[in-house]
Amino acid sequence: MPFIRTALAQDTSPEQRQAIVMGVHEALVDAIGMPSDELFNLVSHYAPEQFFCSRSFNGIARSERVVVIEITMRRGRSDAMKKNLYAGIAHNLEAAGVSRKDIFIFVHENDYSDWSVGNGAFAMVLGQQRGEDC
Repeated sequence: MPFIRTALAQDTSPEQRQAIVMGVHEALVDAIGMPSDELFNLVSHYAPEQFFCSRSFNGIARSERVVVIEITMRRGRSDAMKKNLYAGIAHNLEAAGVSRKDIFIFVHENDYSDWSVGNGAFAMVLGQQRGEDC
């Protein structure tokens, strides 16, 4: 169950925000085989004076509308899967009106022992089991 944090410019429209969230989600489903019902994306907004970044880092000309995507997920995806994930996110967000140049993606990996995803249960024990509410 990847958990995503997405930071957007504060004046991002609700429609574009929804398209960005779904673009990231669809890329996760396509690239790493994440189940489609595992949508967990916490969106935050930043004002221009709250986010400082180089507009030319690594030779890429960025705008003032950088989208930062942090993905926390269980360890074990190959570099090829991550490469496809990054490309899929860029493709989907471009369709949502975001320049590829303005997309930052960071992946944080950990293990089941680092998660509790409901009922205060240790996820290592649950492993991908379904709760009784499903």
